[in-house]
Amino acid sequence: MTYQTIRYSVADAIATIVLARPEKLNAFSVLMKEELMDALDRIDADDAVRAVVLTAEGRAFCAGADISGGTDGFIDGAEAQIRNPDGTFNYASEAARDGGGQFTLRVFRLTKPLIAAINGAAVGIGATMLLPADIRLASEKARFGFVFARRGIVPEAASSWFLPRIAGISKALEWCCTGRMIDAAEALAGGLVSRVLPEDELLPAAYALAREIADNCAPVSVALTRQMMWQGLGQGHPMEAHRIDSRGVLARGYSADAAEGVAAFLEKRQPRFPQAVSRDMPDYYPWWQEPDYS
Repeated sequence: MTYQTIRYSVADAIATIVLARPEKLNAFSVLMKEELMDALDRIDADDAVRAVVLTAEGRAFCAGADISGGTDGFIDGAEAQIRNPDGTFNYASEAARDGGGQFTLRVFRLTKPLIAAINGAAVGIGATMLLPADIRLASEKARFGFVFARRGIVPEAASSWFLPRIAGISKALEWCCTGRMIDAAEALAGGLVSRVLPEDELLPAAYALAREIADNCAPVSVALTRQMMWQGLGQGHPMEAHRIDSRGVLARGYSADAAEGVAAFLEKRQPRFPQAVSRDMPDYYPWWQEPDYS
């Protein structure tokens, strides 16, 4: 796929995705969603990629859905695809699925850690698309807005699942029910981002984190750890986590990566992990039952 709304590159084991519609404040469109999902597929298929940095071009990160054409910007499918003959909505139609949610669910399934470097305003889908990122860093100029109620709609992109788990239910409801803009300091205090940095330090900090992962950690272990944490947010008892932990410790403890990790530690050198996500995930992966999205 030739990209029109994003830029994609890989260098030294780090993939970079840049939202690249600065003249539209990187407004999220159907085409941008398709290109982002294609880039994520490329990342998962490329064992040379160890970590991902997501950022944007220009003064905004993403100003929200592209609604230059009216409310059609909120819906991916044509009306004929989402209505029954009697005029009621066909909620089971694939075309009725929220496009932002399709993207965040794809990020959720990613096997590589994703670091978001938020350079400016992130509004609507621009804010919710960031929630499944593993680490979120913000420029001092960043602002966030869960503005859906002010547009007569509701939160999307599975944010009703992600946001309360990140910021807590009270803060999530405050931000979404007021729909007001919040600055980087409030985002940091509320746990939405882990660090606020001067503008010129944002990308270097994101790449430093990506480099630390790429240089020091086993890709298969990182992929498993990422899913253990995210999938664990839906578990009802620590015994569920114990079962998965036990499988991981057993399978990985006998792996070539574990042997290399111990040898590198004892020999005081950088590890050279031999196993790859594309071929060496353990036989219990994936351990969760994917839900029916209809």
